[in-house]
Amino acid sequence: MTRPVALVTGASAGLGVDFARQLSADGARLVLVARRKDRLDALAAELGGARAVELDLSVPEAARRLMADLQAHGEHVDLLVNNAGFGLAGQFADQEPARLRQMIDLNCGVLTDLARAVVPGMIERRRGGILNVASTAAFQPGPGMAAYFATKSYVLSLSEALHEELKPHGVRVTCLCPGPTRTEFGEVAGWGGRFNKAMERIAMDSAPVVAAGLNGLQKNQAIVVTGGLNKAGAVATRFLPRALVRRIAGSLKM
Repeated sequence: MTRPVALVTGASAGLGVDFARQLSADGARLVLVARRKDRLDALAAELGGARAVELDLSVPEAARRLMADLQAHGEHVDLLVNNAGFGLAGQFADQEPARLRQMIDLNCGVLTDLARAVVPGMIERRRGGILNVASTAAFQPGPGMAAYFATKSYVLSLSEALHEELKPHGVRVTCLCPGPTRTEFGEVAGWGGRFNKAMERIAMDSAPVVAAGLNGLQKNQAIVVTGGLNKAGAVATRFLPRALVRRIAGSLKM
């Protein structure tokens, strides 16, 4: 008999840390995955009862290796938090091809691989949950971060489809779409200083973003957008002309 665990990817920083803390507070047995071992070990020690797995999910075969590790430890995934990912700011023509492909593979490919790996078992047990972290970027094109916005549109579309497919089997799927959040995201993405400061003024703390996502999953909401301003923006993209939406997005100098 295998033990149920909550698997959190990208657990060494930002939203991942708060996912781990809040799930631990609710009594979940955690498996935390990220590439920065020192941060993972410190978080696992803080929480107690959490297992840290040092793994760069962007490398080939990472998802397969992670699932093999879980099996070797007698664990099955009862909750998957697909949080690992990063963004790249800048003109598409100027971005380094290998780094661009790494982002696409992590944000879309690994997320898909992990979901595909855990879904059959969830269906068989008629329980389980998947929380995919997207962004309000999912609702419109993003000149200046073109591929990143596209990856999050993929995550949103996949999550909505799986929400409907898996609902009859007792499996919950939610897509969390935060707006600007106080994490390391902007620094990693390469946001300019002035733009980063502007985002900081409207950014949310990560803890309430995570709480909203977990609450939405508990209620089996297909989509959770955090913050009133972000919700208004997401709704507006449905009614404004696409040409206007992309021009507005393109006017933001990152």
